[in-house]
Amino acid sequence: MSERIPMTPTGYQKVLAEFKHHREVLRPQVVRDIEEARAHGDISENAEFEDAKERQAHIEGRVRELEYRIALSEVVDVSAIPPSDLVVFGTTVELEDADTEEKFRYRIVGTEEADTRAGLISYSSPIARALLGRKVGDEVRFETPRGTRSVIINAVLYR
Repeated sequence: MSERIPMTPTGYQKVLAEFKHHREVLRPQVVRDIEEARAHGDISENAEFEDAKERQAHIEGRVRELEYRIALSEVVDVSAIPPSDLVVFGTTVELEDADTEEKFRYRIVGTEEADTRAGLISYSSPIARALLGRKVGDEVRFETPRGTRSVIINAVLYR
């Protein structure tokens, strides 16, 4: 049996919207493109036909991937969990670099919605794996491409 895929409610809606767009917009468009390319005659040397078939394969592959993610999704609404000082999936964590005292904030989310520039990190990232299960006041070390980094958990927000 496959492992569940955790998602926030926002992440789940994002996956559903992409799935719907692929099925209801992109798939019918590529079918029309294939029909139009066929109408131009010999398909053996028809670049438009080959391009449309290639796009169709990519779309169908993504549809299957999204179906898989939806089927295995486990929506975690952190606002429904009683707040504590424990870092769990979906929480926002306020951190302080132990060396530079720089402060920053991350929300731990599913892989589909991770965006480090927006402060959204995947639960499978090195920093999130190091933070999960830890508490306010803990000093957490994790590996980065630039070496070992150490942060202190200042707050855990359940919203």
